[in-house]
Amino acid sequence: MDFGLSDEQLMMQDAVRSLLENECPVADVREGLDADTHHDPALWSMLAEMGLTGLIVPEEYGGSGFELLDAALLAEVAGEGALPGPLFGHQLATLAVLRGGDEAQRARWLPALASGESIGTIAWAEPGDVWNPDSWACTLVDGAVSGTKAHVPHASIADVIVVGIAGGGLAVVEATASGFQIEPFDGVDRTRRIDTVVFDGSPAEMLGASDVAVPVVRDAALVLLAADAFGCAHTLVRETVDYLNEREQFETKLTQFQGIKHELANLITGLEPTRALWWYAAHAIDHVPDDASRVAAITKAHIADRSTEIARQCVDLHGAMGYTWESTVHVWYKRIMFDRAFLGGPSEQRTRAAALSDW
Repeated sequence: MDFGLSDEQLMMQDAVRSLLENECPVADVREGLDADTHHDPALWSMLAEMGLTGLIVPEEYGGSGFELLDAALLAEVAGEGALPGPLFGHQLATLAVLRGGDEAQRARWLPALASGESIGTIAWAEPGDVWNPDSWACTLVDGAVSGTKAHVPHASIADVIVVGIAGGGLAVVEATASGFQIEPFDGVDRTRRIDTVVFDGSPAEMLGASDVAVPVVRDAALVLLAADAFGCAHTLVRETVDYLNEREQFETKLTQFQGIKHELANLITGLEPTRALWWYAAHAIDHVPDDASRVAAITKAHIADRSTEIARQCVDLHGAMGYTWESTVHVWYKRIMFDRAFLGGPSEQRTRAAALSDW
């Protein structure tokens, strides 16, 4: 039995890697960090032309018709290249409409989301580190949303905001609607901006099958975060090896010292086996739904912990340079910090996994 990727999946990843190497190299990412630029419309258009903004949207709505595993494979490459922009929130908003919308709602929003003409995002968290849908306080009364949402990815450029509301439902607010304000939040990962959004009677439309969409969107978000962190960690290991190959002590490359070799070997052997974990978690969302939530929580917890540990070790292996703004190590380290914190950290995910396992 072949547990590898298909030729089409490998080609997609290679194509995205090539695009990022040519159109968004790390020097450009760094320039964007210095200028606090969090979105490149030209790059977004290129992603859309490749069909990546509608990767999981059925072909009947103008999408590519792929599965969550394909979206996770894209997230891995996005992490590798520290892709700036709204892809993460856009994928989740698209999935929410796909799984939670009725036929009229899907026909209304999915074609523009799939083409990239409209940018979507998800407003999940609330102030006080509230991530659990059971604790949402944002209300929907007479077709109007009121309340505050925190850590909303790229809300300032979103055309469609999928908002979690009290009772565990999802409502859609369009950017053209009135009655909401967006306040920038100084997050740690400057490749993915987050905002606070205050709704005050904003016109909204409840998704018809929110009860179905909410667990799927949360599981998918956990898997996409894990895949992104995995890609970040892989780049950090590669960057660290390249750096140590340039540095010398006693006229000997640092990578020739046995202690360094052992540490580098431990980094990659600790990370690579987790690949199967997020592959299966993404597969389970579409094909093993009864196990999807438990596996997604375990995946997020384990890979977030492992990637954070790898990031710390890679900074240490860079020596004093690793703690400077001039080094690129912090770009991926901070991205991993975002992946670790968003939707709750490892301890919270392990608690959920234990509860889902009836422990």
